[in-house]
Amino acid sequence: MTSAATIDVSDMFAVHRALRDTLEAAPRLVGDVPAGDAARRELVANFYANVIAFLEVHHHGEEELVFPLLRERRPDDVDLVERIAAQHRDVDRLTAESVALLERWQSGEEGERTACGAALRALGERLVEHLDDEERLLLPLCAASLSEAEWGALPGHALGTFEGDKVWLILGLIRQRMTQEQRDHMLANMPPPAVEMWTGFGERSFVELMGELGPLTA
Repeated sequence: MTSAATIDVSDMFAVHRALRDTLEAAPRLVGDVPAGDAARRELVANFYANVIAFLEVHHHGEEELVFPLLRERRPDDVDLVERIAAQHRDVDRLTAESVALLERWQSGEEGERTACGAALRALGERLVEHLDDEERLLLPLCAASLSEAEWGALPGHALGTFEGDKVWLILGLIRQRMTQEQRDHMLANMPPPAVEMWTGFGERSFVELMGELGPLTA
């Protein structure tokens, strides 16, 4: 079964750009934290803890909501779907390594800073390869095979299962990379509590945090 017409999946590019940009900046942001600067270490480590928490729910959403439908509706493309799904395992391994090092560095183990930056670099490099394949090969299948409601279930899944402590940070990172039309559509389709959170304090908190963190590009 395929859709009579393709759906718009362009919102995923903003999600991917947020992940690319933040992880590309990780070695510099982590490496530039002065030894003994506990406040800066906490800021950067917490930032990446939230980014990784989002990456985890993003992949889980695809595995729960997207891949099963593609396997069912695109039997001739099952090998491709399985190849993309298998890439998640590589990312999962590098994610686990990054989380462990982030936790140790955040807890005050200064000697883990270099290893933490290297782990995030490796994660970012592997993730970029995966996202490139997903955008080039998988998103066209999604556009042709899923309904708008099925595709639209992904953001709600991410909001509902995110385990970081700053969901507004993730919303801000994604919204920064959207067109105004996409931002308006996102806000119109978010649950009322999420809209209230974003408009009430989330957007302001995002701007303040990013001001403290500094630019993602050198």
